[in-house]
Amino acid sequence: MAKSGSATLSKSISGREKIAVLMVSLGSEIAPEIYKKLDDATIELITLEIANLRKVTPETKLEVLKEAQEILMAREFMARGGVDYARDVLEKALGPERAQNLLSRITASLQVRPFDFVRHTDATQVLGFIQNEHPQTIALILAYLEPPQAALILSGLAPEMQAEVTKRIANMDRITPEVLREVERVLERKLSSVMGQDFTMAGGIDSVVSIVNSADRTTERNIMEYLEENDPELAEEIKKRLFVFEDIMRLDDRSLQRILRDVDLKELSLALKGATEELKTKFFKNMSKRAAEMLQEDMDFMGPVRVKDVEEAQQKVVNVVRSLEEQGEIVIASGGEDELVV
Repeated sequence: MAKSGSATLSKSISGREKIAVLMVSLGSEIAPEIYKKLDDATIELITLEIANLRKVTPETKLEVLKEAQEILMAREFMARGGVDYARDVLEKALGPERAQNLLSRITASLQVRPFDFVRHTDATQVLGFIQNEHPQTIALILAYLEPPQAALILSGLAPEMQAEVTKRIANMDRITPEVLREVERVLERKLSSVMGQDFTMAGGIDSVVSIVNSADRTTERNIMEYLEENDPELAEEIKKRLFVFEDIMRLDDRSLQRILRDVDLKELSLALKGATEELKTKFFKNMSKRAAEMLQEDMDFMGPVRVKDVEEAQQKVVNVVRSLEEQGEIVIASGGEDELVV
């Protein structure tokens, strides 16, 4: 039964969805650490995928985590002693069939086929995006899809277009990698923009906000700049829920005093080096006179500091704020000045 469940999962959820489920499952502390090791383009794609994530069952999350663990284990064995060594070890641990399936998936993942993301998208949805494209573009896309999916899309085209596309597929020979990548990029962007409207509890906005809130400020800026340009509505929705260091100005004095009990004053002095005078004053007035004087002395003695170090310190303070909110010890009003907390 376990083998059957794993096979069903592989067919019912795409590779990108698995990554999104994995990132959400890892949580807001580990996911940002992974983000730091990725390039900007990959971060953007993963973030959009998390926002688009449909509802995922606990069983699916467990399967994704289990698969990720097995893949990492298999890759380690392959790197250590090659495919034969990995197969021998995995067969002893997982059995011949699962070992072979795992190695086959890893080998296939090293050579990603064009339009892989389309294979896990509903044929009707794909048709809606490509039916007005040039026949040569449609032919190129269908040529790389599995025959059943390509047939469904082809059947939805106008009769004259069906014939034209079929002819072009038959006459297609070689295509340059540059053209192929450009068509992939455009289609993927179109699909992502529409699927981004479906937010759910399993992933969605809350998961994106949680991860972005915990990421470093450079990663946060990269993500938000990309979304502002490519998906303004999503960017605006995230902004409404995103808590940054400057938003501490919105907190009441009692909440700030609670935060100060958990914040390292050395980190705070570094964080305040990049703050406005208004925010500094807010902190000082919620501290004892002696503590405020010591904090100011630390800031003066510190001298010039790197912006990156300041942003990291500010993020640590924000993490304390978010942690206290999750524990119910403080309340962050997210609706602006009109929101009342009683």
